[in-house]
Amino acid sequence: MSSLDEHGVEDAAILMMSLGEEEAAEVFKHLAPKEVQRLGETIAKMKAITTERVDNVLEKFTVQAGGQSLLVSDTDEYVKAVLRKALGEDKANLLIDRILQGSDMSGVESLKWMDATSVAELLRNEHPQIVAAILVHLDYDQASSVLKVFTERQRNEVLVRIATLDGIQPSALKDLNEVMSKVLAGGDKLRKASLGGVKPAAEIINLMGASIETAVLDYIREADNELAQKIMDNMFTFDDLEKVDDKGIQALLKEVQSESLVIALKGATPEMREKVFKNMSTRAAETLREDLESRGPVRVSEVESEQKEMLKIVRRLADEGQIVLGGGGDDEYL
Repeated sequence: MSSLDEHGVEDAAILMMSLGEEEAAEVFKHLAPKEVQRLGETIAKMKAITTERVDNVLEKFTVQAGGQSLLVSDTDEYVKAVLRKALGEDKANLLIDRILQGSDMSGVESLKWMDATSVAELLRNEHPQIVAAILVHLDYDQASSVLKVFTERQRNEVLVRIATLDGIQPSALKDLNEVMSKVLAGGDKLRKASLGGVKPAAEIINLMGASIETAVLDYIREADNELAQKIMDNMFTFDDLEKVDDKGIQALLKEVQSESLVIALKGATPEMREKVFKNMSTRAAETLREDLESRGPVRVSEVESEQKEMLKIVRRLADEGQIVLGGGGDDEYL
């Protein structure tokens, strides 16, 4: 559900309201915290729905359409009732506070249900190594949001430790238990958790916006230039171009020679190729398809070289504001 656009989430919300509390609760049980929050917020905001919209949604999901469009008289109460049945009183109350703007839950899992500011306040006075060990358990975007609340010094110290974290030993999990009150039970019986490292650090930094990104990388570069370079190498890969919007892809294509594009796309996923094709004229796309099909085998090193050259262009265009990388950003206006 996380990949749905706003219209799709609204459709899902309408379907959930048409199911009734018991059935909707069963669906909620299978969703991630972020998905529950997004869907719950949407349900809470929907006060009136047309008959036509309801019928279209029910038909779309191949559910027998009813004759009435009146679904829920009080959406706030509906959200509370469904979440409590799906998640239990404690988890539901914690999430309801976020949706309808807490409760005490223990362990790292509880942090996934909390807003970034609350998590930051909870961890603010802990040692950076403990904070790093906790944040790598969270989704990258949530960890990024938490770090944005920290001071620059705290943020930098934590990210250095995330980047150099080589898994988490059971003994370290015991420390987290003491800090978080039962973060993970039975630490001695757990295998080393493969969390942390350069890639998670890169993913988190990627979501923090250009100004924070620069400050963090400058700080890391002073302490360990090689580590900073490894993080930069992992911050945006060729496959990540799939996440760039169409306007950004079009800006990139204007800067890339056709020969270089052909070689770079030889090593691209089918999805990446289609993304490029749809942002070209029909004639240009057909020519590119033909060139890709007629081109014989290409050395992997040659493909990687051309892809890196394209990524250099991407970085430049990002600095110029023509391409937006990652999900973060400062969104400041002058």
